[in-house]
Amino acid sequence: MTSLLPSSESTEVFYPSSDGEPLAESYVHLCALLATLEVLRQYLLDRQATVLSNQFLYYAQGFPRLRVAPDVMVIFNVAPGGRDNYKIWEEGQVPVVIFEMTSESTRNQDTGFKKTLYEQLGVLEYWLFDPKGEWIKEQLQGYRLRGEVYEPITDSRCEPLQLRLQIEGQLIGFYREDTGEKLLIPEELAEALKQERLAREQAQSQVERLKEYLRSLGVDPDTI
Repeated sequence: MTSLLPSSESTEVFYPSSDGEPLAESYVHLCALLATLEVLRQYLLDRQATVLSNQFLYYAQGFPRLRVAPDVMVIFNVAPGGRDNYKIWEEGQVPVVIFEMTSESTRNQDTGFKKTLYEQLGVLEYWLFDPKGEWIKEQLQGYRLRGEVYEPITDSRCEPLQLRLQIEGQLIGFYREDTGEKLLIPEELAEALKQERLAREQAQSQVERLKEYLRSLGVDPDTI
């Protein structure tokens, strides 16, 4: 396990929250990142957990250059809400799951340095999603920590989140293991709410038509 080094410096160490780099490599990667972030954020709203995206993860106190910015990371047993950056030694928890939106240009770093780092930090699961299918034929590839070593995930299950993952075009679909219910992305949620509203309006319209029909027969519907 990577040790979290205490700082012996007398002056305060500055830990930047941004490096000026783009949020994502392409529009497709950005959409996948934002959809994953929002779905998991909504899913964990009632938990002592946070979901962060593209924030610096600092893992060695006193060494601000030792950092990485996962595309999406989920941390349990911490205060909910966002952070400008995440310092493991302050929060006391490492991420349980990390998602990286990978591509051919980031492949070596994603499968090399990042995979080794997350393994050493004790991140329980590490998922690589290739929305364009540039180097992962199945688009999704996961690793699960067994002991202190990552092993390939073969069941498409995210154990820490109790979710089943499924490729849906250029996005990851998330399904609850207990109910099979899909976690809706914002567009799907908006459409579901629209359909629910239309159904209510239609039902109300049918009730009003029935009342009018009863009145035409000389029956007061309010007395029935």
